[in-house]
Amino acid sequence: MRRGAEIALTPSPEWLAELDAATLAGEARRQMAADPVLAAGTRRTNRSNLLFWAASNVRAPGEPVPANDTEAPLAVARDMIRRGLDESALDAYRVGESVAVRMWTQIACTLTDDPEELRELLDVSLRSIAAFVDDTVDAISARMRAERDELTRGTHAQRRETVALLIEGAPITRQRAESRLGYRLEATHTAAIVWTDSPDADPGQLDRAADALAEAAGQLRPLSVIASAATRWLWVHGRPDADRTRAALEHLPDVRAAVGSTAPGVDGFRRSHLDALTTQQMLTRLTSPSRLAFHHEVELVALLTADPERADRFVTRTLGALETAPPEITETLRVFIEEQCNATRAAARLFTHRNTLLRRLTRADQLLPRPLARNPIEVGTALKVLQWRGPR
Repeated sequence: MRRGAEIALTPSPEWLAELDAATLAGEARRQMAADPVLAAGTRRTNRSNLLFWAASNVRAPGEPVPANDTEAPLAVARDMIRRGLDESALDAYRVGESVAVRMWTQIACTLTDDPEELRELLDVSLRSIAAFVDDTVDAISARMRAERDELTRGTHAQRRETVALLIEGAPITRQRAESRLGYRLEATHTAAIVWTDSPDADPGQLDRAADALAEAAGQLRPLSVIASAATRWLWVHGRPDADRTRAALEHLPDVRAAVGSTAPGVDGFRRSHLDALTTQQMLTRLTSPSRLAFHHEVELVALLTADPERADRFVTRTLGALETAPPEITETLRVFIEEQCNATRAAARLFTHRNTLLRRLTRADQLLPRPLARNPIEVGTALKVLQWRGPR
């Protein structure tokens, strides 16, 4: 039992990938999988549960394992409630249990050739896993109930409820919504989602990022809603200046931001948020290293990469060997196309000599499957995907 638990303490990347895929698959868990913060929290919880059970059995093989009420699962419980999910979302724990049982059985079969000893090992260990998951789910359920009670009191709950009604297009008058939010809805709005992927990030960075976005739009403070412990939903009147926003985020290294479109009225309030959500999901789907994106910058890429595998095939087929060329080559060609194939403007934008730019363009054309002159739109589009996509 102890030897098996020691092996389980260092699970293979393939096992972890299978566990993550299973717990985020299916219609019942679609909202969790689509939300970057919930998905990241679920993956952290998977590792926490696996290591918690294994470490307990290294210390005391076969003894009852207490519920895992450490910070990782409790944080996910808080976030699920703040996203409007209920205890049915904990079905992911049961799915994870079935995957873990299969993995553990594979480990157990390598530990002994004695059928009777294997039978006893599996009997004890599988009972232990089942009891551990039951107790952990009970503990997390209790935490979710307490969190729900807390969130249904006070002004934050009122803001969340009002924002949800506006986003869903529910029948609430503009005057009543404005009164509850303390925010004018007739104006022009830009929504943003500010979040962190780091479990150890200072939550104050999210609030500072929200204030920075408001300042970049010439506002004193945004309308801010706590969507989860690691996420803020924001709205500002006007449009944040991109350069000022990027400069502010340089001082907040754990924060990422997705900025929506700019549009007037209640419809603009709703549409801008949905566009910010689309932008956030694209960054996560492409594992993009970018920490800030505006919807107008990525709208085409978001559409093209709704199916990541097909998008990857398009990029590879269109760019050929250029896909893996040095960044200065792909960046030069992308900027050249964006500047309507004007070498002088592209060189000025890249702060490089025109002759250097022409040499890079020649090299890029050599790497392309088809000459740029015969395929400029497809090449430019593929390079935009490459710009936002994470490393492969």
